[in-house]
Amino acid sequence: MSDLIETIEDGVATLTFNRPDRMNALSTPIMEGLLLGLPRLADDPAVRVVVLTGAGRAFCAGGDVKSMAEGGERRSPAEATAHLRSRMEVSRILHELPKLTIAMINGPAAGAGLAFALACDLRMAGASARLVTAFVRVGFSGDFGGSYFLTRLVGTAKARELYFTGRPVDAEEALSLGLVNRLVPDDQLATVTMELAQSLAHGPAIALSLMKRNMNCAESGGLAELLDMEAAHQVRTGRTEDHREAAKAFVEKRAPIFRGR
Repeated sequence: MSDLIETIEDGVATLTFNRPDRMNALSTPIMEGLLLGLPRLADDPAVRVVVLTGAGRAFCAGGDVKSMAEGGERRSPAEATAHLRSRMEVSRILHELPKLTIAMINGPAAGAGLAFALACDLRMAGASARLVTAFVRVGFSGDFGGSYFLTRLVGTAKARELYFTGRPVDAEEALSLGLVNRLVPDDQLATVTMELAQSLAHGPAIALSLMKRNMNCAESGGLAELLDMEAAHQVRTGRTEDHREAAKAFVEKRAPIFRGR
């Protein structure tokens, strides 16, 4: 059985971390699957939304600490840094993917697993979700862009607290902090998440993709840069079939049918 399971249905690709016996701790097959699979899904016209989740009772526990304890690093510091940096591209790809991404957090999300969830556009949490930076607990400083995403979601003071203390955040606190978008009972998480994913997948794909680029620019770019981008994107989307269909549907008082063109 693969460590990373991929399914595609009605415009939604679901990537499931599949090491439930290790709380879906990261493995080489998972990392390679993400590094190869995400760019492929980005180019697949049949896919409009990507959902990340975990098998069993966890989303992703991050690095496999048990494996770390069993074996030492054989690479030089420079080689180890380059290797890790190449793996960390997963977070950038998730953040910049031209498709919308949703983390369906069905249990603990720790370390790099939390970073993956934070890199997604939206986060849906079940009641059993627990979010924890975790790095300080094992003497690490942090990787996979977690400090970048967390700071932008909750502010620098709270992000520093959560990194320095390694304190876990339960689902209700995560919702109050803005770490997750919605909190639903565990037994409804998959249904509610997929309803959202399907709704987005049937939306105006070009507009949503450019909207995501606007939002990413707003996080780290200047106002003038953002205004230039918004103007160009607004003109571009105004010339799409989807815009014309939506305008026609509005006049005819019916729901639009978007085709991603």
